[in-house]
Amino acid sequence: MKIKKPLAILLASSLITLGIAGCSTEEKPENSGSKTETNETVTITGDSPIKISIKLTDGREMIGELYPDIAPISVQNFVKLINENFFDGLIFHRVISGFMIQGGGYDETFYDGNLTSKETESIKGEFTANGVENNLKHTRGVLSMARTSEPDSGSSQFFIMHQDSPHLDGQYAAFGKITEGLEVVDEIASMSTTTVSGTVLFEGATYPTQMGDVPEKPVVIETIDIIE
Repeated sequence: MKIKKPLAILLASSLITLGIAGCSTEEKPENSGSKTETNETVTITGDSPIKISIKLTDGREMIGELYPDIAPISVQNFVKLINENFFDGLIFHRVISGFMIQGGGYDETFYDGNLTSKETESIKGEFTANGVENNLKHTRGVLSMARTSEPDSGSSQFFIMHQDSPHLDGQYAAFGKITEGLEVVDEIASMSTTTVSGTVLFEGATYPTQMGDVPEKPVVIETIDIIE
């Protein structure tokens, strides 16, 4: 009897393939964990940009803005996770120079082989190909939601563009931008990377898998805050 592998394993395999390809224009950020879907619609009030700070445990910091007028569901979800201290201690687990840096799904046990992502609820994908107008382009510094091949699978994993990637426009939910500290994005994107082997927990069982484009040294988020 053929065993059906969890989506996380299939996606992790695709990440290795992308890592071999380097900085190809076919690169795609992928949410590599399985998520719990929800039918709840989260709304926010006001259209003004929300200023945030992303602080790393080594003292580096990036300042950015979230745009509720462009992607209200994505912004509200991100703010909710910030208020829950969800991102504290999580890592940037995938970095590709000339493309993007991705985080928001794993803690440092990732390096010990725990490739099961931290779970949270899935949200509506706010991008044009999913029927939602979103004109924020994936230019340098833009924040966007990672997802699987399913359009409404975004949850907590996000990525920050290292360089312009127009092939992502209309395909992923861009929702903010780094306005200060782009040199930190440059530093993370230029780090040496490796492949990590481990297991994914799925429906009570563990499955072996690998993930590539992983920074050799952990890049840990101390906290993400909303600032005045």
